[in-house]
Amino acid sequence: MSEAREQILAGIRRSLKRGRLDAARETELRDRVAAHRRNLVPARAAAVARVNSPAAVPEAVARYLAAENLPADLVLAPDLSLDDILWDARPLLRTRRGRAEAGDTVSLTRCFVAIAETGTLMLISGAETPTTLNFLPDTHIVLVYADQVVATYEDGWDRLRTDGGMPRAINFITGPSRTGDIEQRIELGAHGPRRLHIILVDDRQKATDGESK
Repeated sequence: MSEAREQILAGIRRSLKRGRLDAARETELRDRVAAHRRNLVPARAAAVARVNSPAAVPEAVARYLAAENLPADLVLAPDLSLDDILWDARPLLRTRRGRAEAGDTVSLTRCFVAIAETGTLMLISGAETPTTLNFLPDTHIVLVYADQVVATYEDGWDRLRTDGGMPRAINFITGPSRTGDIEQRIELGAHGPRRLHIILVDDRQKATDGESK
């Protein structure tokens, strides 16, 4: 340790009215720093499923709804990109296209991009992507293709500008709606869905059915 650094540390110890650490305590702290112990990792708020191709999406949706004991009724965004998915492959799934209504419990939309640095979904409003689908139903399923994943928020904004300008609204979603305003207790579904499920599709061009990973 340099003399200047030792003087600085000595001054800090004097202000705290503390002497040097004994050898045993110093060794304990050095070992603790070297061990790189991980801090607490909170449970992830959003559920994620990964599939190989669009053909596997209906099965992934049906499996998630069954696991959560949710009805097999869902409202889909009137998004032309969702037409490529063979929803009839799961005839027990009852789908409707359009805006979300008060009685809808599950919605499915695509995202514009997914931002890797924070795990955030960027959704834009428009005729094919009504914003009601992001907020009204208790469960929101979001379809993400691997080529929609970008590194940073800046990359997402760049892609949006290149794609043709700003929509009326942009929603950033990092998990289910939650608040701690009421008695400092976390409540889900305060201002939107209480469940967020992401289906990540590896290859949007693959025509053959794929197994979920």
